[in-house]
Amino acid sequence: MTDKPEHLPERLALLADVNAARFLSTGVLSGHEAPPYIALNKITEPVEATGARAEVVAVRDLVEDVMHLYRGDARTKADAWLAPRLHAALRLSRREAADNGLWNFLALAVAPDYVVWRHLPTRGGDGLPPMVTASRFSGAHYTQAFSRLWWAAELFRDGSDYGPVQVACDNQDVLNTVLRLDIIDHRPTAQALIRLVAEGKVATGREVNALAVVTNAAASTLMYDVLAEDDEWDGGAFDAWVEEADSAPPVPRKVLPAGPDDGPVPASAVDTLAERFEELFEDAVVRGRREGTDPSDQD
Repeated sequence: MTDKPEHLPERLALLADVNAARFLSTGVLSGHEAPPYIALNKITEPVEATGARAEVVAVRDLVEDVMHLYRGDARTKADAWLAPRLHAALRLSRREAADNGLWNFLALAVAPDYVVWRHLPTRGGDGLPPMVTASRFSGAHYTQAFSRLWWAAELFRDGSDYGPVQVACDNQDVLNTVLRLDIIDHRPTAQALIRLVAEGKVATGREVNALAVVTNAAASTLMYDVLAEDDEWDGGAFDAWVEEADSAPPVPRKVLPAGPDDGPVPASAVDTLAERFEELFEDAVVRGRREGTDPSDQD
């Protein structure tokens, strides 16, 4: 299995997609070889961020802690622990987080051992050894090993409260399906969807996928941002949170950190959409659900 990088960089950098692809060999994807760290670091570009926000050590420490904490458990459980803490440690703007180069760099130069540990399947296919899907190292924001966690934390947090993020990341179908939907850019929509999951009204993978389908389809006619209006976003509070990185305390391990204090989602808006989504879900087609039966009553 891939070990901790021997040549760990001190600061974050950007690794372009085309360059990242050059290092995704069968050996790297299978965990039998480490990326060529020296060659890789020679073709990166520095990030614009300065100070603590650009330091690698906080992310590297989180990665080592999560691999230790969940070494004997199902590794999918690690997502709910790491996502809010990764978000709180990096303190990125959305513009910075939209640059794939940062996530490519984290996956290949800072923590390829984590990517292999978290995403290596138990079996390979077509006579090949088990291999991590390349998109876990360099891929879309809802697939890449670190990007998916940061964006889940950003889109599902309720202001400074990361509690809903834990609910979202504790369900792999939320990460794999709901995180792809544009509708969760609307904060009340994201919180309403997570409420149904948290309350157990939508529990199984099939149910989460069915909920995603019906709510996404209905968005074209219901206009959630009109039906359940969000408060005006406090960008100044978010910017202040980013700028306070140098004076921020270490990210706590035993309790959730506090996110940007840019205001909670209006409870009335979440109530409105949660009720509407529950109605939509009652009529959704869920494979394996018997018609006229409460899903919670089924095995």
